[in-house]
Amino acid sequence: MHRDRRAHDDVTERRRGPGADASETIVSGRRAVLEAVRAGLASRVVVARGARSTEGLREVLSAAQEEAVPVRETGRDELDRLAANHRGVVATVRIPRPIGERELASWPFGEQAVVVVLDGITDPQNLGAAARSAEAAGVAMLVTRMRRSADVTDAAIRASAGALLHLPHARVANIARALTRLQESGFEVVGLDERAERTVFEEAPPTGKVAIALGSEGEGLARLTREACDVLVRLPMRGRVGSLNASASLAAALYAFVLSGRAVGSGPAQPAS
Repeated sequence: MHRDRRAHDDVTERRRGPGADASETIVSGRRAVLEAVRAGLASRVVVARGARSTEGLREVLSAAQEEAVPVRETGRDELDRLAANHRGVVATVRIPRPIGERELASWPFGEQAVVVVLDGITDPQNLGAAARSAEAAGVAMLVTRMRRSADVTDAAIRASAGALLHLPHARVANIARALTRLQESGFEVVGLDERAERTVFEEAPPTGKVAIALGSEGEGLARLTREACDVLVRLPMRGRVGSLNASASLAAALYAFVLSGRAVGSGPAQPAS
């Protein structure tokens, strides 16, 4: 028995926040399509005629049936025109409008909420990988810049294994000002900066609401972003490699520092209906 589609859309809109106007995009790949369906954001699924019935494809078709998402078969040439490296399946997906700065200031975060702020991540693969680490760690929201920053595209969604479709996302004009808004909402802002004096093992793990900010590999945090942070920490690099990419740095900092000692289950807060 299919659940009521309109009721499911209402739940999705409340989860993603107020004013969730959506734009449509094509998402490809079995994992990304599966998560789009599970997130209630897929309006249709298109499968290559004669596609090999793998466990991944069966999961997609089962989820589409459960969520009452229409499925259509077509030739691979049509899929090739829609997306590269589609692995036999694509979906038309509604991407909700990102949360704005004012909404960020009034968002109903939980008392143990963690927010990830990406300052100048321009590569969609890095955006997706960072979002995957954040969502897996129970982060409540992802914040990125409007300009000189990767957008939520098929490539980013694929790199995130669909995590970007589950994670509330704010896009702001000014990262430093957004950090100030978070501080006014009770967040401690931790900057991950390779020039910091103290490592994540030397600084006491943050308690309560925390926002962790990081920049791109090589560039790091912008000066104003760094100055807006309450504390700066770095990851100790003990091998010959001088740095990690953004997603690897984020995962290490989240699990070794931010989440250390936190209660299990203190993940994303849901917007009030």
